Amino acid sequence: MAVNFPTITADALHPVAGVKLGFAQAGIRKADKKDVLVVLLDEGATVSGVFTTNAFCAAPVTVCKQHLAAQSGIRALIVNTGCANAGTGELGMTNAQATCDELAKQLGISANQVLPFSTGVILEHLPMDKLLTGIAPAIENLKEDNWYNAAQAIMTTDTLPKAVSRQITMDNQTITLTGISKGAGMIKPNMATMLGYLATDVAIAQSDLDELTRQVADQSFNSITIDGDTSTNDSFIIMASGASGVRVEKNTAAWHEFAAALQSVATELAQLIVRDGEGATKLISIVVEQATSTAEAKQIAYSIAHSPLVKTAFYASDPNLGRILAAIGYAGVADLDVAALELYLDNVHVATRGGRHPNYTEEQGQAVMNQSEITVRVVLNRGTANATVWTCDFSHEYVSINADYRS
Repeated sequence: MAVNFPTITADALHPVAGVKLGFAQAGIRKADKKDVLVVLLDEGATVSGVFTTNAFCAAPVTVCKQHLAAQSGIRALIVNTGCANAGTGELGMTNAQATCDELAKQLGISANQVLPFSTGVILEHLPMDKLLTGIAPAIENLKEDNWYNAAQAIMTTDTLPKAVSRQITMDNQTITLTGISKGAGMIKPNMATMLGYLATDVAIAQSDLDELTRQVADQSFNSITIDGDTSTNDSFIIMASGASGVRVEKNTAAWHEFAAALQSVATELAQLIVRDGEGATKLISIVVEQATSTAEAKQIAYSIAHSPLVKTAFYASDPNLGRILAAIGYAGVADLDVAALELYLDNVHVATRGGRHPNYTEEQGQAVMNQSEITVRVVLNRGTANATVWTCDFSHEYVSINADYRS
């Protein structure tokens, strides 16, 4: 069961002018499941993306990078679930391009104006007959208020659709930001079995959107982990339609306001993935403070977040907090002075000067561990850099889901 997952309804998701979404049930892996999504953008939209760092990246990831680099003005996205089109060699590339070709033909645009995405089982070829048949019905129901259906259409092992919507006022006009994400397992930064799509109606230069996309991803989707596995298909896309007429320019008050709103939406979308982590029963925030660099802070945070011993202790609500100290110690940070380190579980001071805090009691730790949301705070006292990583516990259900994934 997802951890304190918010109630998400279709009417709470604001349409974004200049962005239409349509879906289909193509039966790619399961019958009667929404498994194809088409997104159509008005001409003149700005689109930016960041992708997996996995060297075995999926064919659609490669095609997306190529089409973005061509700078031909992206007009459409197509997403399929049920098959990742990864580990599929030359035929995988052919199929990804053929998907773009067919969508472009039906929309009357160029193939290099299409971005393809796939998610699902690796090392299997796309059932192209089913996928291509799903394009026409997806186009037929294109509309601006289809965000909830879109969120359902990109789900795999997710138990709930993930979506966030905000409206802010800029230049006396209402600006909309709406996004969807998917992911529940094979989640580790850079980025994960994760798809994220965030649209807004502001106008913004390509170079500025590229910068913001990288910045937002680093502090959201690249700061979550469920199981330490980096997927072949993860992609995060930001689309700016410009339909509001409000232009955001770098280093202005509007820029900072817009960037903060964008970061807020992306962070919530990323956290929804952790809340719905496969078999998750707890959401854990790992905050590392006073490091020499952000990279160092994240290195320690990930060491804690990826430890099976730490994650299973959280699942059991067992305050076996020495496991956290051990994970900090083997994180690989050079010259780490453990005597200067402070460890907190929520507001409970657990360890100080290299050992157990004299006032810490097992009952205090137990009270925190019984909660469904917990913060682990590590103060290194060696610099000014901070970082936060979000993760979840490991349960029996995680093993069951992944043991049965292909059945």
